Amino acid sequence: MDKLKLKIDKFIEIALISLMSAMVLTILWQVITRYLFNSPSEYTDELSRYLLIWMGLLGAAYVTGQKAHIALDFFAKKFFGNNKKLEISIQLLILVFTTVIFLVGGGMLVYITLSLGQISSALNLPLGYVYLIVPVSGILIIFYTIFFIREAKKS
Repeated sequence: MDKLKLKIDKFIEIALISLMSAMVLTILWQVITRYLFNSPSEYTDELSRYLLIWMGLLGAAYVTGQKAHIALDFFAKKFFGNNKKLEISIQLLILVFTTVIFLVGGGMLVYITLSLGQISSALNLPLGYVYLIVPVSGILIIFYTIFFIREAKKS
């Protein structure tokens, strides 16, 4: 499972670098077309917004896997020390929250927007594809929390 985690970490790193690069190039193109050609590009604003959404949610999954997120256990560790039961409890809370909000809620959001045929205005892209990152990042966070629960039980 450690090798799988490392492969997923590397994949997310490459995806985040690619998303950030695409966003920088998109915004740079917007600036160039607006100020040099005096004719702003029509799709760059919307594309950069969607790239930011994907980067934010995928980044949340990545920092969860690195245990670098805003930790729920800050005060608990301060008052109770480094307790494995506490760590498992916190990971279970994260697991339940992610399952309900990201997986179930995000899945419903994707299903509804695809069913209704909602299309973005500038890119003519089905919005369900934009929202697909919600359940995908939820799956990644769930993987990481299960990984950390197993690690806590080992030690």
